[in-house]
Amino acid sequence: MIIPLLASEYTDPSNLPVFENILKQLKDVTYLSQIIFGLDRAKEKDAQGLTELVRSYGIKNYLIQWNEGPGFSGIYRQLNEAGFDIDEPGKGKNIFLSFGIAIALGAESIGLLDADIRTFKRLQLDRLFYPVVALNYDFSKAYYARIQGNEIYGRVKRLLLDPLLLALKRKFTESKEEKMLGMIEFLLNFNYQLSGEVAFNVDLLKRMRFATNWGIEIFTLIEVYRKASSAAQVMFSKKPFDHKHQEVSQEDQTKGLNRMVIDIVTTLMHALIIEEGLEISDTFFRGLAVTYQALGEEQIKKYSDDASFSNLNYERDREEYLVKDVFRNSILQAGETLTETYRITERFLRLVNSHSDFKPFLENGLAEVILNVERKTEEKVFEMPQTVSWERVSNKLPRIYYDLIEVVEEEKRRF
Repeated sequence: MIIPLLASEYTDPSNLPVFENILKQLKDVTYLSQIIFGLDRAKEKDAQGLTELVRSYGIKNYLIQWNEGPGFSGIYRQLNEAGFDIDEPGKGKNIFLSFGIAIALGAESIGLLDADIRTFKRLQLDRLFYPVVALNYDFSKAYYARIQGNEIYGRVKRLLLDPLLLALKRKFTESKEEKMLGMIEFLLNFNYQLSGEVAFNVDLLKRMRFATNWGIEIFTLIEVYRKASSAAQVMFSKKPFDHKHQEVSQEDQTKGLNRMVIDIVTTLMHALIIEEGLEISDTFFRGLAVTYQALGEEQIKKYSDDASFSNLNYERDREEYLVKDVFRNSILQAGETLTETYRITERFLRLVNSHSDFKPFLENGLAEVILNVERKTEEKVFEMPQTVSWERVSNKLPRIYYDLIEVVEEEKRRF
């Protein structure tokens, strides 16, 4: 079991009860061979504090993966020196190393659990592992109801991802692009695509890549679509499920839901354009945004009716604001980023070919230079922040699993 967390998950008094409940629930889980706590943004005293906290709940089969510590910092350095570029800080980098440790320790099934689940119960873990351990599925993913305080949450899934996928499905159905439709249908089949609670068979996990931005959950599902032979989804909890909520952050695209939405859209479109071969025009995203808004407003009507029927509070104005003024603009912003180079090149070539003053430069290869610059710029724009697979790592660094085990033993002695 892998639990990525920040030191603030237990050093902040307001977060501590949530994390303590997770430890209390894990205490009696006898089928886990190892619980790996992937610890970020922590000093040594924080790592020592986590050790004492975990021990106080009687958990013995645990490992503190202190990412800033000398041991695991050395592993990251080794990976970077080998050209794997594991630099982007965040959950993706953290869990990537945790997965490598689990593989090195001989795990057959590996689960992932967030540390900010306010309503965690031991039964939820049993449900998550069951398809992979007992039924031999390659992958399982949790879904659950997001209702708290008589209000519906899960805004990014309900108001961004679902209508966006439906808009893409409509476009690909009209253009009869079966290859693209297959992926979109797969993603739509999941009840909660953005849940962070997943489990893998180790053979699949070795071949998986992971995004290192907010697009990690959608990227993981896309990898599962390509590489797994069987995927299950499980009702994680019959009762509403709660974890921390992100601020909208409309004015700052580097924070909150705004950043999350842009990362999700660019991750999804990267998969379709670069890896599935989708060809897009400079009007593609404008048309997509129009269709998205129409479908988003349909979803809002549905949720408003559901809330009324179920006697839930529903702020329809706020939801409409998110669709029209935040999420729609994020789709356009992602499109601007992905198509800007192409549009600039097209205009520049039209300009230089329509004025005789440029003729000497064109004869000396100006058009070829422009196209080469466009290609290089596009490569940078479409670089997806992601890890390689552990299969690729072990192929290039045959001793990496031995090195990981050595660091694990050092860290056990340290703590």
